[in-house]
Amino acid sequence: MADVAIDADIASRLQKGTEPAWVRHHIPGARTWLTFVTIGELSKWAQVRAWGEVRRARLEGWIAARPMIPYDREVAQVRGRFAGNAQRRGRPRPPNGTWVAACSIRVGVPLVTLTAKTSRTS
Repeated sequence: MADVAIDADIASRLQKGTEPAWVRHHIPGARTWLTFVTIGELSKWAQVRAWGEVRRARLEGWIAARPMIPYDREVAQVRGRFAGNAQRRGRPRPPNGTWVAACSIRVGVPLVTLTAKTSRTS
């Protein structure tokens, strides 16, 4: 079974069934990892949009069914190098995107994202 990490945009689209065809190519049969950042973003969206208990419970069940890439020292160091190199090149990246990418790099799984400024699987 292949593993992939997904960001919040992909997670949201998968739950709605509105993911692009290229995403459907990478996801079937894959174990989909969430990052601690992705879970935080999904939780924030539910809060901002004032989701009710039923919808929040559905989200929690969806999250619970997937492994999470946690924060650790190596994730922080990978993120620091990744963000630092991007800044030195004059092309800084969004903070949450660099955390998600660092988590993916840390565990060695491809990242599936809709964000052009972050790594995308091909």
